[in-house]
Amino acid sequence: MPAWRVFFFLITTSPQSLKAFLGRHNVHYGSMEPASPSLTPPDSGGVVAPRVQVAGQELTLFVEASAMIDALAADIAAAERRVWIEVYAFANDPGGRRIADLLAQKSREGLDVRVLYDAVGSQGTPSSFFLALTAAGVQVHSFHSFWYALRRLSPLAIFNRRDHRKLFVIDEEVSYFGGMNLTDTLPTVRPEVGPGVAAEDAGGWRDLHVRMLGSRSNDIAESFDRAWRRAHHLPVERRTRAYRRARLPGRSTEFIRFFDSGPGLKNSRAERVFRRVFKLSRESVLISMAYFLPTWRMLRALFAARRRGATVQVIVPANSDVKLVRWASRYLYPRLLRAGIELYERERRMLHSKMMVVDGTWSVVGSCNLDPRSLEINLEFVAVIRSTALAELITQIHHDELAASRRVTEADIARRTIWQRIADRVAYVLRWWL
Repeated sequence: MPAWRVFFFLITTSPQSLKAFLGRHNVHYGSMEPASPSLTPPDSGGVVAPRVQVAGQELTLFVEASAMIDALAADIAAAERRVWIEVYAFANDPGGRRIADLLAQKSREGLDVRVLYDAVGSQGTPSSFFLALTAAGVQVHSFHSFWYALRRLSPLAIFNRRDHRKLFVIDEEVSYFGGMNLTDTLPTVRPEVGPGVAAEDAGGWRDLHVRMLGSRSNDIAESFDRAWRRAHHLPVERRTRAYRRARLPGRSTEFIRFFDSGPGLKNSRAERVFRRVFKLSRESVLISMAYFLPTWRMLRALFAARRRGATVQVIVPANSDVKLVRWASRYLYPRLLRAGIELYERERRMLHSKMMVVDGTWSVVGSCNLDPRSLEINLEFVAVIRSTALAELITQIHHDELAASRRVTEADIARRTIWQRIADRVAYVLRWWL
């Protein structure tokens, strides 16, 4: 959520709600002991969730929040040692309360249960929600609360930096990563629809989240551990140069690589990771992105892909939950179209995914949008996976979004009024604060 919207909330909300929002601050934390594996198969609530084997790991893909929450709830219920949750938005809705109840239950059973949530992303969730978790023994920490930013005497810099990651770790061999928060993402475009209406017309958000079963879940646990330590001002070992430079294995190897992204030398900037993958493109670059405001270096990498002859398709939401981002993106449309990039706007449902496929081989999934905030400011998590089988599945998801999208043409640009173009320009100038 952009900083200006948060400050507007702070000055317009009631004193009671403001007190609840500002009161979310650090609670306690404990040891970092290893955990035993949980091998519970995901329960997707009757929704078919495709699975694929990649580099010895089983990956299950979810595009609907309800199916992901069903699977996560089943895994938490079967947990034996630990449940670690790092999330931008933890909502007080049926889905969020379901997960919270399970976390409280597992904590009372003696498991190591931790929740690291973002103070701004979860600003609509009452403090009582998290206090109930704390009372059950859950270790809860609010990332960069308003009061914390004031105490550090750098409110703008700290409060503007958000933990946008969505990582869930259960025992040793089950983990989740992607773009979904712990919220039901109820219909936003057509809330008046009733029972019996087709899912495509119901207006719920579209997204992508991955459940991973296998030993590489320890990498997700390590990433959570680093974020937890950083939030509590504990020592965090600096990553290797190869990691920070986002070096990838050769073209012939099936692999999974995870990257913590954020400001500072301890992380690898997401922008560097994306440019590494774009430089590999020779045939196609498929992008489905909630917020598409690439930096100039990212734009140059996409333009270079086009000059090499690669098809570049970009799908963005037609009805974004942040209108200023949509306007700023549209300011780039003429330049993108002139470069030969195909633009599509996903209609009826909010597109919240952050996924890319390059040359039918390389897939990028995570929490990171192609906008300045995700690329340079926020804490993000990015997975780069080389697998033709996974790329085929994500390409099919991309084509599903494409089928529900309308292509943007130069005629559409010409029809925009002078006032719309001015609004687009102003929004683009403010892109670092959206």
